[in-house]
Amino acid sequence: MEYHSILEKQIRKFLTSSYQENEELKKLLETISKSYHTFERDKNIADHAFEISEKEYQNVNADLQAQIDIRKSSIIKLKEAIRALDSTEANNFNDKDEDLINIINFLEIQIKKTKQLESELILAKETAEKASKAKSEFLSIMSHEIRTPLNAIIGTNNLLHYQDPLPSQKELLNVMKISSENLLSLINDVLDYGKLEEGKIVLAERDMNLKKFVKNLRAAHRLRAEEKGNNLRLMYDDDIPDFVIGDDIRLGQILNNLISNAIKFTKKGVITIEVLLNNISDDAVFVDFAIIDNGIGISADKQEMIFDRFTQANTNITREYGGSGLGLTIIKLLLQLQKSDISLSSEEGKGSKFYFTLGFKKSNTSLQDEEDKIQNNDAPDLSNIHILLVEDVEFNVMVAEKMLQNWKATVDVANNGEIAVQKVKENKYDIILMDLQMPVMDGYTATKKIREFNNIIPIIALTASITIDIQGKAMEFGMNDCITKPFNPNDLLAVIIKFANKSE
Repeated sequence: MEYHSILEKQIRKFLTSSYQENEELKKLLETISKSYHTFERDKNIADHAFEISEKEYQNVNADLQAQIDIRKSSIIKLKEAIRALDSTEANNFNDKDEDLINIINFLEIQIKKTKQLESELILAKETAEKASKAKSEFLSIMSHEIRTPLNAIIGTNNLLHYQDPLPSQKELLNVMKISSENLLSLINDVLDYGKLEEGKIVLAERDMNLKKFVKNLRAAHRLRAEEKGNNLRLMYDDDIPDFVIGDDIRLGQILNNLISNAIKFTKKGVITIEVLLNNISDDAVFVDFAIIDNGIGISADKQEMIFDRFTQANTNITREYGGSGLGLTIIKLLLQLQKSDISLSSEEGKGSKFYFTLGFKKSNTSLQDEEDKIQNNDAPDLSNIHILLVEDVEFNVMVAEKMLQNWKATVDVANNGEIAVQKVKENKYDIILMDLQMPVMDGYTATKKIREFNNIIPIIALTASITIDIQGKAMEFGMNDCITKPFNPNDLLAVIIKFANKSE
């Protein structure tokens, strides 16, 4: 039998061979050898177990240290974030402070403050929305109240022009016309600025004869220019197509403001309206506009600020020349709305040049357009057209009725919406001109009731109010178009001719 190696060495050293043959001694030696083997096996098991335990301990210890480092790093970063949010409150924590309870308490306070601030912001937003709505309603009321007498003044002036006044009377009528139109322009500036600020102006797309349009602008301003000894010239590029599609009202607003400013700040000089072709693409026409004068000019340090609202180049300008300080701001906003911008080249004492490029859609309209026929017709004939005028203001009734009668139209008048509904039930009309704000029954309600039994007759809104959604609201109630008072007689005539024959 093979004994444990240690026992083998001891046997060879201490026992002779004769003893090794003894059976009893062999049994003893075998038992001892087994004990050696068992002990050695247990020792190896114990060493292995200890080795594993030590390794696991080291791993656990390393993990624990890593967690401690992460915790410290997190606390440091949390403190840095808190200091960034509120440096005053964060001073309550020192660099050695690792108490998460204090930090959590601080964050709870901040969350409460944030929620309170959020509530205050919601309240402020609701207040601002109410204020905005109140402003819109106020502008609507003021627009109606100011435009109503203006409509009577401008309308009466137009009627007097139809009656072949004496030359001396024409001069007085022209003064009244220019003054009332300047007042209307000022009102439009104030009202339009509010709408532009809110981004709620929608551009129209209409056919326009650009050459005729610009010539009419020059004619409208020539008298005022000559009064100041100015020569108002027009340079027009005949390569521009006869008709383009765009918003003629907004273009007129831009050019009227620029021409008025040029006349205002120029005395015994030359003002040039320059309209040149820039480029023609497959579906668009790009035109360069410039208003050039040799007036007082603008110093370099004032050229940026004049486009700010309610701002003039110096405080004496408003006193000496007048103006709201809104014109150039509105021009800039209107051009930005059309993806363009206003540019300025000026030198103090030598004059100014305001210029911009505007894109128009191409038009298929010919020079025989119906609008041209209306413009060229000195005596419109509406003798076959029966019109219902729904209006409650006596002066407005007088002006509109006489204007329509001058065009030989047959006119019935209803002083409120309720009377209008009854008249439409009892009579046949070719078109209805419907005021919106009236006692007893307003124009919206009257239109809605008429549409319950007549969906054919054209109804045109006549309103002195300018609100953001006025046209959209009119269409929702069943109206066909909208004209703002004071209206241009040609615009009213064009709408009547356009819609009157559609009632059949």
